[in-house]
Amino acid sequence: MVEIYGTLGPACADTDTLEQMFRNGMTGVRLNLSHVTIDEAAPQIKCLHEAAARCGVEAKLLVDMQGPELRIPPINEPVLLDNGTVVTLGEGGIPVPRIIEDCLMPGQEVLMDDGKLLLRVKEKLAHGARAEVVRGGLLKGRKSIALPGSGIHPPTMTEQDIKNISSAAGCGVTGVMQPFVRDRRDLETVRRALAEAGCGSIRIFAKIENMQGVENLGDLIPECDEVVIARGDLGNAMPLWELPSVQKRISAQCRAAGKPFMVVTQMLMSMETSPVPTRAEVSDIYNAVIDGASSVMVTGETAVGKYPAEVIKYLANTARTAEKDMA
Repeated sequence: MVEIYGTLGPACADTDTLEQMFRNGMTGVRLNLSHVTIDEAAPQIKCLHEAAARCGVEAKLLVDMQGPELRIPPINEPVLLDNGTVVTLGEGGIPVPRIIEDCLMPGQEVLMDDGKLLLRVKEKLAHGARAEVVRGGLLKGRKSIALPGSGIHPPTMTEQDIKNISSAAGCGVTGVMQPFVRDRRDLETVRRALAEAGCGSIRIFAKIENMQGVENLGDLIPECDEVVIARGDLGNAMPLWELPSVQKRISAQCRAAGKPFMVVTQMLMSMETSPVPTRAEVSDIYNAVIDGASSVMVTGETAVGKYPAEVIKYLANTARTAEKDMA
């Protein structure tokens, strides 16, 4: 049976809403640790387990680590970036991780907030750069930042990741999602950290979010318990029209190896504000399951959307329809 995952967040942080989500077909939940620690999320996790108990469900809890993903540091107020304007990245402007400063050379593209915003560097500065806003919008702190083709190689795990793993077993965590997996060494590092924390039974989900992960998939498959086709940042790593082909290629490679895989990102994005999905969205879910997905997941749809329980109903019912047609 295909697993149905929602994501914890303010929109579903109470026991009653989570109970309805379980009754609508949810089998597990993701907790994004880019914005909160396991200890800080203890009240939400408690609600999760209470809701699952009401429904007689043994809920799966996946924690999505910070990993090597780069993020904008916290900022006091959101910044409106208008198309065509030139802004400072780094000292005296929008804060950026120090590790990227040397890569901010003229012509370098800078993607922010999962690619929603696009800047192009015009001038290198001593501690940052001046960049033109190509695709603007509202920028908030702690959003992702990526420099396609820059070759930046941050550490596999952050100090906070190590601390979160030490609390994982006591909170009922069943799986760890490792972002931006690049090669087998990333997964070996996570496996070693879990063993050292006494959490060796926790499953590892390898998130494929860059071309390095795609190219090394054959080496990654034996080192993880499940592959995640994480289409948000993966779609930033290539022209977007190539993403469906890459998704199909990953699906086929996982099927051939007998490795479970998950499909995630924007599966029901319209339902963040609409009680009914688009036809394209339900077709996307159906086709992911037909292609062999063992799990499907929504993120912002349940974390911050207006209709978390309805989202799960459409996700689960569409997946079950595909399973029935495959029988």
